[in-house]
Amino acid sequence: MASTQQSAPCSSQSPPEQPLQVKVVGLFKSSSFQIAKSAAENLKSNYPSTFEDPIIIPVQEFAWDQYLQEKKRELKNEIWEYSAYVMCFINDQLLGNALDLQKWAHKVWNIVDFKSPALYEALTMDYSAKFLRDTKHDFVFLDISIDFYPIGRLIFELYCDTCPKTCKNFQVLCTGKAGFSQSGIRLHYTGSIFHRVVRNGWVQGGDIVAGKGNGGESIYGPTFEDENFSIPHNKRGVLGMVNKGHHSNGSQFYITLQPTPYLDRKYVAFGLLDPILDPQNLEMWDRDCMYCQLSPRRFLLSHLGTGYLGITARCK
Repeated sequence: MASTQQSAPCSSQSPPEQPLQVKVVGLFKSSSFQIAKSAAENLKSNYPSTFEDPIIIPVQEFAWDQYLQEKKRELKNEIWEYSAYVMCFINDQLLGNALDLQKWAHKVWNIVDFKSPALYEALTMDYSAKFLRDTKHDFVFLDISIDFYPIGRLIFELYCDTCPKTCKNFQVLCTGKAGFSQSGIRLHYTGSIFHRVVRNGWVQGGDIVAGKGNGGESIYGPTFEDENFSIPHNKRGVLGMVNKGHHSNGSQFYITLQPTPYLDRKYVAFGLLDPILDPQNLEMWDRDCMYCQLSPRRFLLSHLGTGYLGITARCK
């Protein structure tokens, strides 16, 4: 009788190696995100049996800020002073920023990145354009003058996917395409003023009735409802709608000059100053509004897409 062949005990076999997976989470318009993305893809391409497909997660700016704060609370002292625009993980363990991933890929896996900084900048621009097309975000370009003297440009990203109705109201008021309201108000920001500028606080304008801060009208009627409170007031440059209480948005808007978390869930934010496309980043308001208590100054803002936003503004 033939003997039964015994299987080798499990303990004599080498345990299978766990495949590696790189995860990259970062600000979509940052070149460091592109560097990390490229490193992760190169690892998979050169070692397909060792690495699983990388997880690449591009996020918008306000989402990145929230993600970073959550990770700081989770990991505590390990990344408390972390300031990069991207985080890289190996099997869900934090490795570091884009440079850390590049160094690890070179030291452990002998992968060298030969792409130039200029190439990464070009890749970032192309990727950002596609990302924004996919998310249906729009941009508003505001050329600013003080007493008709040009001082710079502000560029705002409008979160049309998050607050489509609020963004449409702002865009149409900028272009004037809605004409006049039933009450005879011209639905256009041209000629309106910034009636309030609070240093280190916010700038406020958009009263298209008398410019005193007690009027305004939306393209939907006198007022419209609060769309949502998804976007936090956690930094400079947040663009939001002024109201007189819940569901009373008209045409007045504000731009924050610093984090104003006390506005969360009270005012609808729908856009954000782009700090990468606009290096001035509201510094003109800090610099010039120190004189606002002494004398009125007039700000002229213009150009939105194919239309024009002509707003004269005075500091108070």
